[in-house]
Amino acid sequence: MTRHPRRLTPAETARVFARLARNNPEPRTELRYRTPFELLVAVVLSAQSTDRMVNRVTEELFARAPDPEALAALPLDELEAILSRLGLYRSKARHLQATARLLLERHHGRVPREREALEALPGVGRKTANVLLNTLWGEPVVAVDTHVARVARRLGLARGRTAEAVERELTARIPRRYLGHAHHWLILHGRYVCRALHPLCGTCPLAPLCPSASRPPPRRRRTPSAHSR
Repeated sequence: MTRHPRRLTPAETARVFARLARNNPEPRTELRYRTPFELLVAVVLSAQSTDRMVNRVTEELFARAPDPEALAALPLDELEAILSRLGLYRSKARHLQATARLLLERHHGRVPREREALEALPGVGRKTANVLLNTLWGEPVVAVDTHVARVARRLGLARGRTAEAVERELTARIPRRYLGHAHHWLILHGRYVCRALHPLCGTCPLAPLCPSASRPPPRRRRTPSAHSR
């Protein structure tokens, strides 16, 4: 049976997010974009790829196709060649072109603000929709990826086995005043501090509150030997 860390109390949870807010008052996505459409494209491309690699690819892509019209018109083989450094690049290319066409046909070329309309776009699931709703329009939603789920479980904020279960727990437990930035705080903390392997507990600002933090064992007091008496 998997042993879960104890759950943080509401007061401890508030202290966790107060510390994250103090250390990074205005967290931002590391994906580079200028328009809602470019963010949509970048988030779709980020699945099973690092933000750093996505930014390298989108620099070229957005120079060629900065809007739905240009992306829909780009030959598929050229789009695949641009995306070829990313995982699942062929399916991502098909999804992006289908999405560009749907944006033109149904939404006048604009990224819709409604969750149902977003999730109807090819390649856009709940996590991607949450990223867009939160980043573009400040909706108090939490997008759960592997980093967010790992940090939430280690901190005792969630125990769910699925992303949606973790999202429900986080939404219920995080004080509302922190929900607007919670996604970015948790993902950045998981990416750079609470890493999957070798988490940096020794320098983590949340370690005093974290039930999973690894701490050095207490130093044993030396008992004077007979020779030292």
